[in-house]
Amino acid sequence: MSEPMRVKNIGLRGVTVADTKISFIDGEQGILIYRGYRIEELAERASFLETAHLLLQGSLPTALELDALTRDVVAARQLAPFLLESLRRWPTTAHPMDVLQASVPMLAMDDPDLHDETRGANVRKAIRLIARLPLVIAAWHRIRQGLEPLASDPALTHAANFLWLLHGVRPHADMAHDLDVCLVLHADHTFNASTFACREVVSTQAHMYAGVAAGVGALSGSLHGGANAQVMQMLTALKDETDVAGWVRKQLDSGHKIMGMGHAVYHTTDPRAKFLKDMCLRLGKKLGEERWYELSSQIEQTAVEEFNRRGKTTIRPNVDFYSAPVYHMMGIPGDLMTPIFAMSRVAGWCAHIIEEKFAEAQEKPALYRPAAEYVGHYCGEIGCTLTPIQERG
Repeated sequence: MSEPMRVKNIGLRGVTVADTKISFIDGEQGILIYRGYRIEELAERASFLETAHLLLQGSLPTALELDALTRDVVAARQLAPFLLESLRRWPTTAHPMDVLQASVPMLAMDDPDLHDETRGANVRKAIRLIARLPLVIAAWHRIRQGLEPLASDPALTHAANFLWLLHGVRPHADMAHDLDVCLVLHADHTFNASTFACREVVSTQAHMYAGVAAGVGALSGSLHGGANAQVMQMLTALKDETDVAGWVRKQLDSGHKIMGMGHAVYHTTDPRAKFLKDMCLRLGKKLGEERWYELSSQIEQTAVEEFNRRGKTTIRPNVDFYSAPVYHMMGIPGDLMTPIFAMSRVAGWCAHIIEEKFAEAQEKPALYRPAAEYVGHYCGEIGCTLTPIQERG
């Protein structure tokens, strides 16, 4: 058995695995586009549900289409009794991302369209997922505190309803709008790890919920969605630090990372981070918590200076760097920050799942099946000879 020629490509970086019409990134220029629209335009002028319609249907909705989507989302704002009963039985120490991932297959069991693989049925499944992931997150947070989950308020927007379910207080319109903008910013990001996980799973002809469960699992990792919680841990630890610049330098000198700095694709500032930075400043002033913005900007300034000095001029803040203090000021615990990422990204996941399921045959193979390099043991030309267990020393 001769050893095959090795072609190294670690982590599929730079490998094009499929075409997509959903989103585009220019990492050198710091550009993010959803179906032709710059993220800046969408964040300033479109709601999350408008953005979800754009991702799922390929166009921004008309007023009538948005009304219909809103009605469908509001109508789907309910969890099956068996799911709520399950949540009450789970250990209150369970991480919210594990709870969310475990809940997605249970949501599947309550979907009347589960085994209907038409495009229309998949869009309906996507709408139910968009409506219900926030309910699972909020219900779990209340249950683990010994509180009863609340009923949704049909008069509230998608973001406002989530904050109501989470805190039991109807939020100020400005804060609900800020959360809605955050959901727009997080809704899609091309073939990132969680989106690729969704697409790979449904390429086997698995249903949408199986793909979304895989996406939640991928997002839970600290190198993907879990980074925002780590940013908040860093900021909390430094809240009373008098020499932030010195801490940053020591951190880099010792070979450690500054959480929230750098990105796998962007070689400049993440365009989403600019919005979140402004939001962090505005929220801090309004709530009297300016320290979070001051601390974050101190870390950013020193880190960028140090990276430049060390020749690492492409390392800049990513979406997690300022989303962490923003969510914190909204009263969102650190371990719920990644689930909120998921309740936004589910719109993009579902759009990619639908694209994957309905891609024309000539555009891609029916099933993802990448090759791997075998670098293990070789035993001559025909493989190893199995020795009976009695003769193994």
